[in-house]
Amino acid sequence: MRLTLSLSILFLGTALAQQPSPLPDAKPVPRVQILPLPDHQATFLLEGRELTRFHFDPKSKRPFWYPVQTSLAPSLIRIGHPHDPVTHRHHYGVWITHSDVSGVNFWDDEADNGKDKVRGSIVYQRTIGYWDGDESAAMMTLNHWIAERDGHVLLLEKRRSELRPLNGAKSWMLIVDSEFTAPKGKTATFNPSGFGLLSARMAKTIGVHDGGGRILNSEGQVNEQQVFRKPARWCDYSGRLTNDAQGFAGITLMNHPGNPNHPTAFHVRDDGWMCDCLSLEKPIEVGDTRPLHVRWALWVHEGVPDQQTCEAMWRKFSELPLPDMAQKP
Repeated sequence: MRLTLSLSILFLGTALAQQPSPLPDAKPVPRVQILPLPDHQATFLLEGRELTRFHFDPKSKRPFWYPVQTSLAPSLIRIGHPHDPVTHRHHYGVWITHSDVSGVNFWDDEADNGKDKVRGSIVYQRTIGYWDGDESAAMMTLNHWIAERDGHVLLLEKRRSELRPLNGAKSWMLIVDSEFTAPKGKTATFNPSGFGLLSARMAKTIGVHDGGGRILNSEGQVNEQQVFRKPARWCDYSGRLTNDAQGFAGITLMNHPGNPNHPTAFHVRDDGWMCDCLSLEKPIEVGDTRPLHVRWALWVHEGVPDQQTCEAMWRKFSELPLPDMAQKP
């Protein structure tokens, strides 16, 4: 009886497969997609599975990505410091910001009280485009870096976010390109600071202090005491994500060799934070005709990679062609 039923199902499946398509001109669904969602969000999908999501509400202090996932269910990143949710609430998963742009503080969320630096917000203006494909998908937005006290625009930023799978959901890259220009006739300066540009707040269980995780950089240095503000090509933060035997994962933050001050310093903490410092010791000026193009990748992976594996992934990233940022805003 079971054999007869199985054969019937097999024959039915074969017959259905041999039937002509009801839409012979239908195109294949792209393997990698970025789909816009309500409330200024966009989901980054691999074969229908969400790997990350971009949040760009113009009422927020800055755009950010959350969650970041592999084939393991929990997010590798979190919102806020695990032990200080108030003064560190500006840790928005993965985000771009800076603590001192021409005297304006874009870093934290405290209100401008007239005594400290003027606070700033990175305000989404519009989406320039979405591009789907089988190897990768990307979106580009236009953002204004605005001083909150008087509404003065300091920087115009084109931001391109690309999802590039390497081994399904187990290994993939989020490649971020930002091109900064100043308004016409103006200049803006990223002043010396260890806070900015690209940061990641790791899940509590991955942190060295809370979860027994590990920080490793391209020079073979380990954890905050050795890695803190040391120059490197990349920095990996890995740890336990689930209690399964193979429940380890992490993110390698990669600095592109074309970025200023490469190899850049990395500001890291054992509490689960890492940041690629753009201008730790030297100011960087941006003009209206001298755009600043910076490029990073986050290699999101399962397992705990060694130095050689991370270095090979950094080389793969550094050899990728640069994108066309010339789309008009």
